[in-house]
Amino acid sequence: MASGEDDDPIIEEIDVYLAKSLAEKLYLFQYPVRPSSMTYDNVSHLSAKIKPKQQRVELEVAMDTMSPNYCRSKGEQIALNVDGTAYDETNTYSTKLMDKQTFSSIQATTNTSRYAAAVFRKGELHVTPLTGILQMRPSFSYLDKADNKTKEREAANEGGDSSQDEAEEEVKAITVRFARPESEQARQRRIQSYEFLQKKQAEEPWVHLQYHGVKDGRSEHERQYLFCQSVDASENSELVKTPKEYLSMLMPPLAEEKFVKPVGPSNVLSMAQLRTLTLGEQVKTLMKNVKVMPFANLMGLLASGTDSTSVLRCIQQVALLVQGNWVVKSDVLYPKNTCSPHSGVPAEVLCRGRDFVMWRFTLERSLMRKEVASIIKLPPEDVKEFLEHVAVPRINRGWEFLLPTDEDFIRKHPDVAHRQHMLWLGIQSKLEKVFKFSKEDFMSKHPPQLESVHVSGEQRLKMAQERAQERQPSLQKELDARRAGSSVHIKQEPVSDREDEPMDTSSSSIPNGYVNGHPSTDHTNGNGGSPINASSQELQDFVTKTFRKHFVLTLNELKRLFNLHLASMPVGNSVFHSVSDHTLQDAVLLSQCKQIMVPFPTPSMASPDEQKVFGLWDTGDEFDKHRRLLFDMFTKNYRVRRNAVQTRLAEELGDVSKAEIDRLLKECCSSHAGMWYLKGTIQS
Repeated sequence: MASGEDDDPIIEEIDVYLAKSLAEKLYLFQYPVRPSSMTYDNVSHLSAKIKPKQQRVELEVAMDTMSPNYCRSKGEQIALNVDGTAYDETNTYSTKLMDKQTFSSIQATTNTSRYAAAVFRKGELHVTPLTGILQMRPSFSYLDKADNKTKEREAANEGGDSSQDEAEEEVKAITVRFARPESEQARQRRIQSYEFLQKKQAEEPWVHLQYHGVKDGRSEHERQYLFCQSVDASENSELVKTPKEYLSMLMPPLAEEKFVKPVGPSNVLSMAQLRTLTLGEQVKTLMKNVKVMPFANLMGLLASGTDSTSVLRCIQQVALLVQGNWVVKSDVLYPKNTCSPHSGVPAEVLCRGRDFVMWRFTLERSLMRKEVASIIKLPPEDVKEFLEHVAVPRINRGWEFLLPTDEDFIRKHPDVAHRQHMLWLGIQSKLEKVFKFSKEDFMSKHPPQLESVHVSGEQRLKMAQERAQERQPSLQKELDARRAGSSVHIKQEPVSDREDEPMDTSSSSIPNGYVNGHPSTDHTNGNGGSPINASSQELQDFVTKTFRKHFVLTLNELKRLFNLHLASMPVGNSVFHSVSDHTLQDAVLLSQCKQIMVPFPTPSMASPDEQKVFGLWDTGDEFDKHRRLLFDMFTKNYRVRRNAVQTRLAEELGDVSKAEIDRLLKECCSSHAGMWYLKGTIQS
């Protein structure tokens, strides 16, 4: 050691002083986009401002517009884009030239406790702690201002067409909603959101400063504060430490971390943490996270060797049996004195609604969300959450239970299944009193469905061949009997090879239900006058009700409404098998409606189904005359003005009130850019 110290002797000892005069005011500015050889010391600084709490600084620096590197045309163009042609005191560039630029700061580091500025003079080192280290970068906020100017000009140009729209607007009712009380979690999320932080930063006012150059007298005076004003060692107690204290400051002792045993996982379920809980808590935690699970899967998640009887005892406390699978109880998901995160509905009401959904799944595989919502009368978000817990959506079948029926569990544990069945009967009686229904209401609407069995194509072919062979003798006898007893003879005409054979224009070429090419009001077919079947009658009823509600529909919109109607029907109860476009149009024409031949502009972006427009022609009401006159106007032009409609009605019907015109246009038309179009015909 002694030889090592001799090889590296101490040359000089320097006293270190801690200066405090600028301890809370000293900032270090860095300019990372500019080399150190090109300083801003000799550049004119126009203004400076600071937000002390955020340590945010902005400097306005003049630009040398006479420099050969400055493009004057670009500077004039930028100034024009930002400020426009009009002169205003708020203009960014008053000389109509980009003659300045703004530097905005960002914090290089948030912890400056290890940084200081030092000055060496006369063998003494004076150290001043830094308040902040800021990197100054060019700000391009003037581009945002230019974009805003462009948008304002575009809005002003479009404002000329808005006067007509304003005249067409109707008085609309305003729905008043009251915000529900904000929960603590929602408040924490709002406080940590980017929008809230931006708002808080904008609330701090700017403090305007006066800039002094490097060689300015005020700067020379302020630089003196970088030196310690008192050289007495007793007053610099921070730098007077014993070697032990100094060592502990350099290497502080490690604080022992307290290990907190997890109570239960929230969003991430750790199996290692799960093993630390009791069996009842393990089952409860798993069911809260998974929502619905077969008993075999639950046993697989628990530790090997766990007694199934104990698990059964625990699962019945936190879950209910639905189709052989266990579904977590509603009061476990929605504890007492809590509310819905979506709508603020109390937990007690949520539990009743969710119990109804679970009870319905004990009766059938699929539910319609609309039907459930109409009974429990809860917000759509809560109803959707109930269904998402235990079911998946299926096209045209509503929501189907998430898991197949676990027949194996029901067969192995009949006592548990019977106990759960009795429990559901008790829940059913409570639900019937609350929601005013009976079990028979649902049993009659949804007959039991057979389990689907997969049959291959070869098996189907073989089965069909066997049935055909078995029935061939009886079918042959029936055919012979019909031939012998029938007095109807079928005339077979030879197929003509002549190309100039005349077209058949007899009435047989007209679809059934038409007389002289128009729909007949007698709902019979052309083969003996038998009544139309149930499918046609229900289709007719749907079309009639739909046009009584909408008055004007395109074929495309009518098909969409018809598909929604099919999707809302209970599974297995639909009488519609295959409804073609022609069948749908025939039903429209039989519902006192007519097609309106709207002359769409060419070229038109509307599809063929969108160009087929139908309107309600006859309802037995006096207002039918108004609609017919309006439809007649739309056969001449695909859009009309309100004053033209008013003039036509006045000519044909005499004095017509404003309320009648408002009703007519509201029932049949839509407004766009001061013009009125039939519903569904506005070109996007």
